[in-house]
Amino acid sequence: MLFQLKTYLPTAILAFLIFFFTFHALTGERGLLLAGQRREEQAEKQDVLARLRAERRGLEVKAHYLRNESLSLDLLEERAHDELGFVAPGDYVIREGPAHR
Repeated sequence: MLFQLKTYLPTAILAFLIFFFTFHALTGERGLLLAGQRREEQAEKQDVLARLRAERRGLEVKAHYLRNESLSLDLLEERAHDELGFVAPGDYVIREGPAHR
């Protein structure tokens, strides 16, 4: 009886390993069944990345104009108004919502 089990033991171990890896290839974190969900998440993250890159380009342009060698007085005045809340006596200020920083 024990001898018969020893002959089937390598086959059983191999069958278990095949089942284990097949199961995880289908249902694991990076499995085939979740490929569509991963593609959707990747598309969403690509959109966020594109938006952040565009925002960064805009901030780099503003930062360039605030440097000493290329100082824009209009941009400096705009930032002072935003940060300090100062306005000229004849200016009208209409706030639409919280200031973006």
